[in-house]
Amino acid sequence: MNKIFYVNGVPFTMIYVEGGTFMMGTQEKWCEGNAHEHPSHSVTLDSYYIAETEVTQELWERVMGKNPSSDKGLHYAVESVTWNDCQKFIKKLNTLTGMIFRLPTEAEWEYAARGGRKSKGYTYSGSDNLNEVGWYWGNNDFITPDVASKMPNELGLYDMSGNLYEWCQDWYGDYSPLAQTNPQGPSEGSYHVCRGGCMCLPGYCCRVSDRGLYHPDRKWKRWTGLRLALTTC
Repeated sequence: MNKIFYVNGVPFTMIYVEGGTFMMGTQEKWCEGNAHEHPSHSVTLDSYYIAETEVTQELWERVMGKNPSSDKGLHYAVESVTWNDCQKFIKKLNTLTGMIFRLPTEAEWEYAARGGRKSKGYTYSGSDNLNEVGWYWGNNDFITPDVASKMPNELGLYDMSGNLYEWCQDWYGDYSPLAQTNPQGPSEGSYHVCRGGCMCLPGYCCRVSDRGLYHPDRKWKRWTGLRLALTTC
């Protein structure tokens, strides 16, 4: 049920994620800074699609006509983009394709990173060994890699641990212990959620439950990119 799309000759694959229920967040004490990953809580999601890889510089350039990245490479993930930049990209992408692409919600992102219904309960997305699935400051010396150059997770998704932090649609907010269905995050806020860690940070930031938060106009060189989501095809 996966779908391949083409934009000005550039293909990208959307992976089908069957809906289900999972425990979002963590109860484990990794460090003092992870209090915002608590409390873990039950989340139920409908089925959706999420991109196999982060948006590449090639795709971004074919849509936007320019490449904002600091390290250039067609098959590198686009980086140095703000949340607001991502919204402009998605608007143009939707005009070109006639689809309704968007950023994933934070819950959709975590469920997919955990492997959805195929989850094996790994610490990172696809493995308990981060070196198998992700680029972080312990294994790349800040050298920008091609996307999909590590192993995928259980759903066939690449780089959901490491490489770049990925913007989510949600405003950042504290977790509630109550069960939720298709949560969208707070209705307003000052910061948007980023997920997945990045190649410039230590390994604990690449855990599937880790949460980052940045201002929507903040442009982090070699830190922030995006992954597309789609409700229906």
